[in-house]
Parts: sequence; C-alpha cells; structure tokens
Amino acid sequence: MTGEGATKQRFLILHDYGMGGITVLEFDAAVLKQPGMYFGAGLDDPRLPALLLSAAARHALHPATRVAEDHSLISEIVVFGDLCFNVTINQQHTWSDSPPLGYFDSLLGPEWWLLAAIATLCLTTTVEMWSDGRGFSQELAGLRPLNTVQGFDPQPGSGTRVTFTIDGHNLPSSAAFPADLGSIDAHGPDCTATDGPGYVVIRDHRSDDQSSTRLAQVSSVRPRAAILTAPPTSERPAAIRALNP
Repeated sequence: MTGEGATKQRFLILHDYGMGGITVLEFDAAVLKQPGMYFGAGLDDPRLPALLLSAAARHALHPATRVAEDHSLISEIVVFGDLCFNVTINQQHTWSDSPPLGYFDSLLGPEWWLLAAIATLCLTTTVEMWSDGRGFSQELAGLRPLNTVQGFDPQPGSGTRVTFTIDGHNLPSSAAFPADLGSIDAHGPDCTATDGPGYVVIRDHRSDDQSSTRLAQVSSVRPRAAILTAPPTSERPAAIRALNP
C-alpha cells in the first residue's frame, strides 16, 4: 500500500495576539470543536443531519479540482435510517496500484475533506474505493482507522463509496434526516457552475415506499428538486446502476 503517511491537517485557533494563545488542533478535533464552520450548524442544532446530507451532495457535485470539474460526476446518496447514509461517487481514480493514504492513514484524504469532516461526527464509517478490478476498503471510528486497508472484489468501473453512521449521543434526541429530501441543497450560495453532466440522486430507503430526489443545475439557475418514485433497477441510468446495483 503506497501512501502519504499519516496526513494530519492542523488548524490554528487564535485566542489573543501572543504565541501563548495559539492552539494547534488536528483536523478531526477542529471539526468537533467548531462543526458550524464546516456544516453551518452545531451539534445541538436539530438541522445538522440534513446539513450533513447537503454537505455530501455539494462535495460530490463540487469536488477538488484534481478530482474532477464541478458538475461532472454522477453520484448517489442512499438514506438507510435516521442517522445512517452512504454516498457513492462515479469517480475515475488515477492511482496506479492502490489509493494514497490520507488523514491518519485512512482512505479519506484532503481531496474529500468534507466527507472526512462528516466522518469525524460518526460512530463508524466505511470507505470503499475501486478501479480496474481492484477494490480497497477500510473501517473508521470517527476519522481514525480501526484497521489497515483491506482488499475486496469490486463491481465494474471506478468509484468511491463512503457509508456513515452518525453518532447521535451528542445530538438532540429528535435529530434525524428530514422526511422531505427535496430540502437538501446540493449547490450552496457560492455555486457558479453552469450546465454539466453531473448530478446527485438521493434515495430514501427508510420505508417500503421508496422515493428518489434528483438534484442538478440548469443554466446557472438552481431548480427545485424533483421527487420521483424509485424506478426498478433495470430502468435506472447505466451510471446509477453501476453505483448501487
């Protein structure tokens, strides 16, 4: 396994103008200390689960420039429970032998920093990456690996899937993903991208009456999300069938 070692992004918090007032925090500690800087709400805000879905959707549509252009990737988010979901990104990997390691020797690195921030708030996170018939997975607690990267036999194609189980102990007892997934904002106030082939489909698997929400950008004007009845697998676009068969 090749890698960048234990990538540890640090942040400075300034309390005064003296060096004695500077606190250096690891990335996950910074997220836990000030989650509002990353998601727009604190741990005591019942809106936080919805904002985490928005963060995942936004990052999938607006990845790091070295990953892909804005609005170019096709992604799918599946909500499994009140605080459990995954995001699957149809990403073309460029590594030759295996993924480089990121934060704390995990499969999540700075190119997916917002997904890493979500993982910080989770009891468990599973990261999967695959390309050219080779798959790699890892289990995390928060952002810290529980084990080394493991190999698996992947589906065809190339992509990334991250499954999050959010730690509800520090959240309000009523905290849960919204019933109306059409409220999820995949763009944010700073999105300036025009039309592109990319979009995000959010699927709600919390009940037998499954539905889907497709979020996309049309001519620089943010549309309202369309709520759809989940189609049979055979009727889904080929790219989406490859993401979550």
